Amino acid sequence: MAVRPSPGRRQPVPDPSSDTAPGSAHPADSHDTIRVVGARENNLRDVAVELPKRRLTVFTGVSGSGKSSLVFATIAAESQRMINETYSSFVQGFMPSMARPDVDVLEGLTTAIIVDQERLGADPRSTVGTATDANALLRILFSRLGDPHVGPPQAYSFNVASVSGAGAVTTTKAGREVKERRAFSVTGGQCPRCEGRGSVSDFDLTALYDENLSINDGALTIPGYSMEGWQGRILRGCGYFDCDTPIKDFTKKQLDDLLHREATKLKIDGINLTYAGLLPTIRKSMLAKDREAMQPHIRAFVDRAIAFTTCPECEGTRLTEAARASKVAGLSIAEACAMQITDLAGWVADLRASGEAAGAAPLLGSLAHLLDSFVAIGLGYLSLDRPSGTLSGGEAQRTRMIRHLGSALTDVTYVFDEPSTGLHPHDIDRMNDLLQRLRDLGNTVLVVEHKPEVIAIADHVVDLGPGAGSAGGEIVFEGTADALRDADTLTGRHLDDRASLKSTVRTPSSWLEVRGASANNLREVDVDVPLGVLCVVTGVAGSGKSSLIHGSVAKAPGQDVVVVDQSAIKGSRRSNPATYTGLLEPIRKAFAKANGVKPALFSANSEGACPTCNGAGVIDNGLPLAQASSVTCETCDGRRFSEDVLQYTLGGRTIVDVLAMPVAEAADFFSAGEGKVPAAAKILARLVDVGLPYLTLGQPLSTLSGGERQRVKLAVQMADDGGVYVLDEPTAGLHLADVETLLGLLDRLVDAGKSVVVIEHHQAVMAHADWVIDLGPGAGHDGGQVVFTGTPADLVADASTLTGRHLAAYVGA
Repeated sequence: MAVRPSPGRRQPVPDPSSDTAPGSAHPADSHDTIRVVGARENNLRDVAVELPKRRLTVFTGVSGSGKSSLVFATIAAESQRMINETYSSFVQGFMPSMARPDVDVLEGLTTAIIVDQERLGADPRSTVGTATDANALLRILFSRLGDPHVGPPQAYSFNVASVSGAGAVTTTKAGREVKERRAFSVTGGQCPRCEGRGSVSDFDLTALYDENLSINDGALTIPGYSMEGWQGRILRGCGYFDCDTPIKDFTKKQLDDLLHREATKLKIDGINLTYAGLLPTIRKSMLAKDREAMQPHIRAFVDRAIAFTTCPECEGTRLTEAARASKVAGLSIAEACAMQITDLAGWVADLRASGEAAGAAPLLGSLAHLLDSFVAIGLGYLSLDRPSGTLSGGEAQRTRMIRHLGSALTDVTYVFDEPSTGLHPHDIDRMNDLLQRLRDLGNTVLVVEHKPEVIAIADHVVDLGPGAGSAGGEIVFEGTADALRDADTLTGRHLDDRASLKSTVRTPSSWLEVRGASANNLREVDVDVPLGVLCVVTGVAGSGKSSLIHGSVAKAPGQDVVVVDQSAIKGSRRSNPATYTGLLEPIRKAFAKANGVKPALFSANSEGACPTCNGAGVIDNGLPLAQASSVTCETCDGRRFSEDVLQYTLGGRTIVDVLAMPVAEAADFFSAGEGKVPAAAKILARLVDVGLPYLTLGQPLSTLSGGERQRVKLAVQMADDGGVYVLDEPTAGLHLADVETLLGLLDRLVDAGKSVVVIEHHQAVMAHADWVIDLGPGAGHDGGQVVFTGTPADLVADASTLTGRHLAAYVGA
């Protein structure tokens, strides 16, 4: 018979270790490592490693050594896949399918939260405020306290349009049909003129078509418009105009149909199709994305054909007049979002202290905590109305970190991808504190990083190598940061590298005058930028470097400027270095000429594709939901080409052999002998110059690390015959040893008569410069001024700026 405890009598608490021998640990406390055995993702070579939990582990190694493959593609990917499998099949149907990483054993995983450097969003309506909870909290605050009151929170949202309607509704009640008249209305805050974008577009029609030609003769000059295929069938069959008549002879009605007609369903040749005018189509297909997310040829067309001006109705605030008129403590929501976050945090603090918003105290507390997190993470210089697409990769990463600061979750694995990217040495100390705070809350922190300042705070270091690509993929060191200095690895040998100040600097050939620069936070800046030398522009994050260079120098009249910025390179899983750089075009032509066939045969995206996998090299296994994955095509064995293409050779190599070549080997092959192709050799030489001799030509772009992708883009843009090269943080993603290679490349550009302007935080690049322009003294409205110009030696001797003091410490002055 069971004995029921007496009410009110406290029962003894069971000893948690009673099921173990005296003095032994509880079995649950033994799971203190993440164990990886036999990892083979990308270039990993059966990697085995044990990572301590609740510690800060930094992964180092040259770009392409396998760091991201181990941390992101193996550990983090399997954690997220296993979490997804805990959901119902119905929920999994709405989630991306993930295949299990190529690894034998993964034990001790915890929930992984990935904080990477992917851009926040391409939607032109996405801002810093909408990408976080800040705008949502402000909308609720104004809906409660705003005077005059204009409606619920959505009345202050520029993503919600005001709509209303009425009509008859038929419902069934008690088995009888009842007709009722109903009306509805939604009060939104979206400006009706610009539809919440803050700007309006004006089209240059001459950039859309040649009015002297007919549509059949190729009058339309819009990217993607072709009279071949479905687009031509729709234009010819819509019946709104004659495609053989020159556009200049169209009637007013015909021209209106060509340009402005909204989407209309038609039946053409028995097939249901949709016709829409040129302008609605462009707005939907091209302008729905932020400019930074557009493909280069689309961006060039938009810049040429469309002029954007501030919306005259909302004055760029994106909001209706009613939303702008409602105020709290003298501020409208548009004015609050336009404030620098440090100032907005002060406004919220004053509002809390005043007692005027006692009913919204919990809401104000949440908002204050969020804004304080922005400041703590070094983003206090931003404003909530800043378009999220304009944030750098480092800023986007830190914005994602905000939601995790102060989280009550513990035993979580946080995975960071180079969190020091875009940070001044002064700001790296703050980032280190944040990483350590996350660890001290009981979390496992995994960081992929190159900066010695971050490596130094690690509890555990894993160094991959010894080289990159096929020469990497192995664990070459495990231990503490101090032990790494004594290790005979590439990272260990370069960990304490310090560039020295140049004994002599180049003399500028001329000067580019910038006068009255006032973009963003710049304060009517006047500065002379030297030409014919290596000029480094530096300063804390948010001090105005990019505003000065991209807003003035990159657009300088009379200068052939080539800009290599931080925007991501685009491409599908079929894209590789050969296709992205344009290398494959001369190679295909050379194969075609040598064998007397068409160049299209040597494209896996055209006639040469394997008929089974259509040139993808893999086939989706067709399994439902989260079990979906891809398997290597058995017909072509992953080579992507049909068998008959492989009978054609160039210099004894098939197209598959060529795509499997590393860049260095391909450079030799196409430089001499039977395989000599000068156009291909020139592109390959640039890839070698930027430090990518180990990449294979057919390696998917999706497998490249962040540093590799940026250098591929640099190699492409070096082909432009510019007089001034503007590089935005070219050391991002570069190993310490690769920085030396980059400095050699910059020197060669200058010695070839080019002017090089670099926006950079890396002290080695500052020390190597001929001229330094330092902006500050702080960020946001505390910056925007030139606080120093001169040689690096003068900057160290001056030591009056943050940059000067950090550079002096770096060079040991």
